[in-house]
Formats: sequence, C-alpha cells, structure tokens
Amino acid sequence: MTSKLSAIVACTILTTVAGYFTGCCSDTGHTDMDKLNARAAQEYLDPIRPGYEGRNPYWNGFATKFIYAPAFDFKVVEGAVNYRYTVEFLGTEMTESPKYNVGRKTEDPEPRWILGEGKYTGEKWTFTADSPSKSLAPIWNDIPVGKARLTVEGLDSQGKVIGTSGTRDFLRDFPFHGPYNSNVRPYLESARMAALFIHELPAIQNWKHSTVPDMTYRHNTYACKIIGATIQLECLVARLLPRHRDDAELIARNAAQFLINESQPGNAPLAWFPPTYYSNLISSSREENQGKAMTMEACMAGNGFLDLYDLTGDILYLQQARHIADTYKALQAEDGSMPIKVDYTTGQPVNGCKAMLTPVMEYFDRLENQYGITDYKESLRKAESWMETMAMSTFDMTAQFEDMTVLDQKPYQNLTNCASAPYASWLLNKGEISDSDLENASDLIRFSEDQFVCWDVLPDPDGIRTMSTPTVYEQYGYRMPIDHSSAVVAKAMMDLYEITGDKLVLAKAKALVDNLTVVQNPLNGQIPTSLDLRDGYKNEGRGFWTNCTYASITALLKMAEIEGSILR
Repeated sequence: MTSKLSAIVACTILTTVAGYFTGCCSDTGHTDMDKLNARAAQEYLDPIRPGYEGRNPYWNGFATKFIYAPAFDFKVVEGAVNYRYTVEFLGTEMTESPKYNVGRKTEDPEPRWILGEGKYTGEKWTFTADSPSKSLAPIWNDIPVGKARLTVEGLDSQGKVIGTSGTRDFLRDFPFHGPYNSNVRPYLESARMAALFIHELPAIQNWKHSTVPDMTYRHNTYACKIIGATIQLECLVARLLPRHRDDAELIARNAAQFLINESQPGNAPLAWFPPTYYSNLISSSREENQGKAMTMEACMAGNGFLDLYDLTGDILYLQQARHIADTYKALQAEDGSMPIKVDYTTGQPVNGCKAMLTPVMEYFDRLENQYGITDYKESLRKAESWMETMAMSTFDMTAQFEDMTVLDQKPYQNLTNCASAPYASWLLNKGEISDSDLENASDLIRFSEDQFVCWDVLPDPDGIRTMSTPTVYEQYGYRMPIDHSSAVVAKAMMDLYEITGDKLVLAKAKALVDNLTVVQNPLNGQIPTSLDLRDGYKNEGRGFWTNCTYASITALLKMAEIEGSILR
C-alpha cells in the first residue's frame, strides 16, 4: 500500500500537469456526461447482492436509504399466488433530529436535519411479482427523491389481497447526476496544502521537542490510530515538501518513540502492540474501552513504523513493525479470523464479533512484497480465505471504530463503507485478479455507494442543504459525512477504473475527490473531517482527525496520478 503511495508521490512530483482536470474524465462537454448519467440510472436497477439469489442473506434490515433498487426479506403469505408491490411517496419534508439538541455540547453531533415522518402525497407506483422479496427495479427510476413507503401484499388467484408480506419506509436517495463542482485547485497542490496544515499544528510541532503527545489535541487519546497516522503523514511531508524534511523526520521519530515506549512487553499476549486508548479522554474514558484494544488498529502504528523505516533506513522501525506482525500471526485463529476487540493485557476477546481483516492483510502483504519477508504468507492466505468465505458470504461489512461500541451488536446493525471499500481495493490490487475478485469488488463498491454516498441532499426548511455534497456517510451508527469515507470510496472506485477503464466509475470517484478540494480551506489548507453544516458552538467545537486528512491526501495524490496518465 505505502510502496504504491511512494510511487504516486514520485509520479506527481515529477509530473505537474498544467491546468485543471476539466470535463468528465478527459471527455469534454455535457453530452458525454449525459450518457454517463443515463447509464448510471440503468445500473441502479440492478440490486446489490439480493437475498433471493442465494449468495447472501438479505443484508439491508437496518438500512434507511437506497440508490440502487432494493429487495427486502418479506414473508410469504400462505395461499398467495402473486404479490402486489405498492410504493407510496411520503414527500421531502425535513425535521430537526432529536439527537441534535440534547442539552449538552457534543464534539460531533448527529446531523441537525433528517427526513421527517412524511405523509402520503397521492403519488404511488405498483407492480406484481411471484415472490414477496423481489427488487423494486420495475418502478425504481419512477420514484422521485424523498421518503417512500413500500407495502407488499399477497394476492390469491382472483387478485384479492389475502395478507401483507411486509412494509418498509426508506429514503429513495439521489442518483449520480453530473456534472458536479470540479476541483478548485490541482490535486497535488491540494494534497501539499492539507499535509502542511497538519504539519504546522501546535500539537504536531510539539513532537519536535517531546516524546509525549500534546493532549490539548484530544484525539491523541486514540494512540494507534492518530499517532500512527501522524508518523505516516510526517513521512509523507518529508517527501512531498522537502523543505520541511528535517522537522518532519524529527516529529515522526519522536511520535514513533512514544508508541514504542507505550507498547506491551515482548512476553505479553499483545506483545509490541501500542495502546488503542491512551489517557482518559473522549471515548477512552468509557468503561467498556478501558484496558481494551481494537485489534486492527495496531496496523496503523505498524505502517507508520514501516514508512519511517523507508524514510530513514533505521532498522529499529522495521523490527518494530515485524514484532507487531508476529503478534497478529499468534492472535489469528485457525480459520483465519481475528477478534474485533480484546483485553489489552490478556488478549482475550470481549465477545464473538470478528474483525474485518483488510488492514492486516494489507500489512502482511506489504511486508512480503516491499521487504521480501515471507513469514506471514500462510497467515495472509488464511485471512484472505476467511474474508472470502465468511465476510463476503454474509456481506456483513461491520464497523470497527474505537469510538463506537461493538458490544451487543446484531449482524448488519452497523455497516460501514470503511470495511467494504478498502476490501474492494484489496481485491483490485492483488497480483492476480480473478473474475470472482472483480465481481466481489464491484459489488462492494456498489454497496458503498448505495448505502453511504450522498450525491446530493434535501434542503432544510430554510432551503439550505446541510451537507457539502457529493460526500459519504461513515457508518450506520454515525450518519455523518466524513472526508475519510469520501477518500476510501473514491480510492476503491479509482482502483476499479484502473482495471476496467470504466469512465462512469471514474466520474463518480472524481466527483468525490473534487469535493475535497471544494471544502478545503483555501487560506490554511485544512480539509475538514466532517462535511456537514453546523451552527453556533457546534461548529466551533467541530472535531478534527489526523488519520482522516491522511486518507484524503492519499486520495488526492491518486487522482493526480490518474489525471497525469490521462492528460499525458
């Protein structure tokens, strides 16, 4: 992963493309975009892994919005020979979220405006089918954006209703319909500005004279994720911005030393793992997180060590990265799985929930392909097998965030693009890509778009759209548009484009990446983490995540590479 990033950096530094990436993926004019829009509308009639195919269970029981025609797991009505599907349109009225004004200041509030209960507008669409669990493809493109209510009724041979199979309310969401705002500055320049903004933050500069984090930046409490990302970002600064190389290396070394100092001893069950939670701030203060570790997050620290080894040649960092990989190898079950969360000192799982293994697969793969270390080949094979046989067969792309609970979590209750999109990228970057890999990756990308991408958003009662679109929600449990999610979904789409040459896929990726340049502060380079509109103190207290900016920077660099290959 990072070796490819280094190649991207080298390419973008050597190739500064004049002008902007105009039109649709090197095509000019709206005629081509109109064709892509029409194609997108046709593709939205193809449901994503519907349960009636038999490959997967119905995965969308907790879903609230759809771009692709959905199919639901509705019951069979005894004696029914056919089923009537009726979709009633309930309008577009937005209402204030009850979670928003909770009487206390929260770092990251839920979106203020959500789709209301709605009421029947008089518009409806119907069709019949031989099953209660077919997709809405026959009428999908007739339904406007807004709240819809589906009712499926069983009919006897005379066409009389003899029972209801099920009902479901949902948002029929905006389809892709370009053109969107183009990038407002070259991608490489935008990436450099964002990296420099992080580099110059006081909490980052603190590392020049300390091996202890500045906790006024509270997200340092998530040590593996944030401090690991700090190391990666500073190594990137050293390459992208050579004038700042010495300071960036010093920052990265001291941040790495902190993680080494805080890691578990070599004889512990989680030997060499730095802590997921440090100090007692934000989610680290919750009882369920104290003394616990999110299994996959040590990969962030490990990749930081590898980046620092690449930058400095200091063998200490390669050894530290290998130690972490050794612990992953020991932690892996015989079936290839790993627990999602464990006790930090005993290594015992907190429950039976399994981790999405893409981060550790990327980590094992990097050690082998970049450094020739083959000790983890079998562990990688087992992890790949588990993801293919279990994760893909269930299609349960469950979230694994350190600030969200994994306790008492039902299957499909908290799906996220942060599991599906990186896994798609993994499949598309394998040395040999099978037809099955390509199909799975395409479905994972379609799922990521369907459930989390917001190509547009309905306005609030003041006529204001409260998100900067196009953007991407993070997860079911936190329906907030996040730059990191835009980045990882766009990255998967770009990976798919590089395999297939599909201009529609690239147009979608470009729209998401371009919006990162639109929301970027033109005066200081900051790319905000959350792309929602807030008022008053909720805007002043907006949280900011270093790892999210790092993801955005890598997406910008990849789009710069693609841009250069198209325009050269």
